[in-house]
Amino acid sequence: MIDDKAQELGRLLGQSEEYKALRRASERLREDGECQRYLGEIERLAAELERAAQQGLEPPKELVEQYDTTLQSVQSNPVYQQMVAAQANFEKLMAKVNERIFDGMKKGSASPIITLG
Repeated sequence: MIDDKAQELGRLLGQSEEYKALRRASERLREDGECQRYLGEIERLAAELERAAQQGLEPPKELVEQYDTTLQSVQSNPVYQQMVAAQANFEKLMAKVNERIFDGMKKGSASPIITLG
């Protein structure tokens, strides 16, 4: 019973406009060479900053500035912005779904009647 309901919920989520928009935005992001270069560079710079922090060193000012500049560049990219917006919208949908599930669990646990069908 629970498995069937979970399957149905998954199917409905997969058909939601929020999920479809997220998939489209994700695909565009994957295909955008400029965004991919920025994201790769951010990952590389973040690893360097983390290494410095783990060694107890102050990261070089140039490295921090390069990270900030690259981050600003990717954040101003329209393809990246669409991805962030689509992700936020899907997360809002999932938060609503989780809230409804939790409400149902509270009601179900308070009910003296056991129903599995």
